[in-house]
Amino acid sequence: MTLTLGAITVDTTDPEPIAAWWAERFGAEIVATNDGWFVTLKGGGLPGFLSFQKVAAPTPGKNKIHLDVMTDGDLDAAAQELVAAGATLIEKRSAGDFGWVTLTDPQGNEFCVASGH
Repeated sequence: MTLTLGAITVDTTDPEPIAAWWAERFGAEIVATNDGWFVTLKGGGLPGFLSFQKVAAPTPGKNKIHLDVMTDGDLDAAAQELVAAGATLIEKRSAGDFGWVTLTDPQGNEFCVASGH
């Protein structure tokens, strides 16, 4: 048996606005809305599908899986741009020479951004 990753799916109480937010960040497009209960993005900077599924209540606590996104530009400028677009800064971090910034999207889902250089 061979498995392939079909999509990364994020639980949310309101899929369409958060899907639109991420579509704008990645330069992707919404390719399916399924009456607003399962919204899927493709294209732009995504390697495959990113979906947002409507749930009655968000899972409490920290994400067990999160997105790691890369910027080809200045890391601090990318983080500031994400914050200006509605993300919340959690912490700037580093391990040796590698640095990244942890943020949350407008619905509180944690993600990290790092420089691709």
